[in-house]
Amino acid sequence: MTPLAAQAIRTGRLDLLPLRVEHAEEMAAVLSDPALHTFTGGTPDTAETLRSRYRRITAGSGDPAVTWLNWVIRLRAESCLTGYVQATVRGPVAEIAWVVGTPWQGRGIATEAARGLVDRLTRGPAATVIAHIHPDHHASAAVAGAAGLVPTDVRHDGEIRWHLPAAPAAPSPGAADAARRGSGG
Repeated sequence: MTPLAAQAIRTGRLDLLPLRVEHAEEMAAVLSDPALHTFTGGTPDTAETLRSRYRRITAGSGDPAVTWLNWVIRLRAESCLTGYVQATVRGPVAEIAWVVGTPWQGRGIATEAARGLVDRLTRGPAATVIAHIHPDHHASAAVAGAAGLVPTDVRHDGEIRWHLPAAPAAPSPGAADAARRGSGG
């Protein structure tokens, strides 16, 4: 079986580019606002800290049952990075997350990136897509909803689990024929 790897994803305005260590400098600036850590904790990372983290991330999880997929978000019109999306894939389940830098928020970038990510994941490998969102993070909840996820009653570390409902299975041709026969058709 071929290991999963992040591949470029193109949406209307964005390129989701597989994460590289070389992105650390620009991403340190993108993620420099302490307000981005309001719901997740921590503080902004330096470029050197991100380079070290990106080296670990791009090397892979080390667990053959877990795949880390990471992309930076490039806004084509401005030719700049604006944030990132990521997925941790365990079997048929992909747990996703997104962050968009403060200067680019409110422009639909997170929504467009999350939709592109969910679309890519549901075309393989993920049968289930989930996200965990702080109950007071209304902007992130709006992104999740716009990407097709719905909140559940499940809490994990104080966050609400959102999931992508399974698409209804298309009826088999035999079922459609039986339904027509049963309705007098």
